Amino acid sequence: MIKYVITLLLISVLGFSGCKNLPAEQQKETNKEIQTRPPSWARNSVIYEVNLRQFTNDGSIKAFTAELPRLKKLGVDILWMMPMHPIGVKNKKGSLGSYYAVKDYLDINPEFGTKEDFRKMVDEAHKLGMYVIIDWVANHTAWDNQMIVDHPDWYTLDENGDMVSPYDWSDVADLNYDKAELRSYMTNAMMYWVKEMDIDGFRCDVAGMVPTDFWEQTRDSLESIKPVFMLAEAEDTALLQEAFDADYGWTLMHVLNTTAKGERTAADIANYLENYPSKVTDRTFKMNFTTNHDENSWNGTTSQRYGDNTEAFAVLTYLVPGMPLIYSGQEANNQKALEFFEKDPIVWGDYPLAAFYQKLAAIKKENPALANGSYGGAANIIKTNYPDEILAFSRKSGDNEVIALFNIGSDDLLVKSTELSGSYQNLFENKDVEIDVDSGITIPAHGYLLLKSY
Repeated sequence: MIKYVITLLLISVLGFSGCKNLPAEQQKETNKEIQTRPPSWARNSVIYEVNLRQFTNDGSIKAFTAELPRLKKLGVDILWMMPMHPIGVKNKKGSLGSYYAVKDYLDINPEFGTKEDFRKMVDEAHKLGMYVIIDWVANHTAWDNQMIVDHPDWYTLDENGDMVSPYDWSDVADLNYDKAELRSYMTNAMMYWVKEMDIDGFRCDVAGMVPTDFWEQTRDSLESIKPVFMLAEAEDTALLQEAFDADYGWTLMHVLNTTAKGERTAADIANYLENYPSKVTDRTFKMNFTTNHDENSWNGTTSQRYGDNTEAFAVLTYLVPGMPLIYSGQEANNQKALEFFEKDPIVWGDYPLAAFYQKLAAIKKENPALANGSYGGAANIIKTNYPDEILAFSRKSGDNEVIALFNIGSDDLLVKSTELSGSYQNLFENKDVEIDVDSGITIPAHGYLLLKSY
């Protein structure tokens, strides 16, 4: 209890060290950064989700730190660490519990290591030119979080005055953001990790279940310390107005899922791309993915969901407007749905897809047209003679233009378009390609072709 009170005092002090108390020049620069969100380093970046429990055999921060050079070589810019906090024991699920049942917002899960281990990992990532964001669970806490004892009024109560769980998440208790004191505590706790641990932002769990104005106010408080990148687990443009830089590309993933099942066609993917601008703001973008911790554990592996189009859809996430995500194990072609509440280490082998993802990252970063969202070019659909099987689009920025063609069908197709003619560079094979309007070009079944215009 004494430790908890001291910690509250500490984060309260941090909460008052905001923008208004900064020197004039620093405040001017801070305001400039707020106006130019997201930070420049996030505008053409690749993000990697770290499932620390399953990443190594011992699941420790120290063991993961040794993997940082490999991830840098893979083309990773931002590390998204799944929740690092101690996990609640009361009502826990499985033998280890869920990352998302937070017992203490201001400490590190001893299963992973110590705060010192974490800070050293952040420092090493920064030395390699990478950035670190952590998962933040603001909507609910574990049932044995000290807040339940000290501030029961911060929680949502039913008609009988009992605390409740959101949905069927029986291992957590729902928080009530009508309480100003809770808002202050949560903001200050987030500021603590930016200020004391030097992290670079947050992925915010079920962000749409927490009031938007809380996120907006908190974002301003975080920016008083340093520019941060904010990712919302949501698909809601209201959250992108002031609070967040990116949200989830769930719609695209679901379109890909149903296309792989034969329920949709390439034309449906094209329709998504044509409507993309309505899903974001001028400065924000989607995080695009074929899998993540939820999809892998609950809905199966990418091979199970996408079949023969698995590789092509992974390529697509790097080429459409938005930030591509790699989930832990994708570079190893992970073929198992990882246990969520138990220890279930990834089988890495010799990283069979490492060169594939490294090449995708290089193509993305070498072509300004492929930068995230509106920082790159818009996706312009190219009409072909096979609209249901062939997805074709271009993205252009200045003199840089990249053309992508995907054959999601089961047969090799001779693709023709009045918009495809001339000399190009095959970006995957680094060789010249000539395309004639009349003769076209063959795209193999479940294959793809990435071209750079000369």
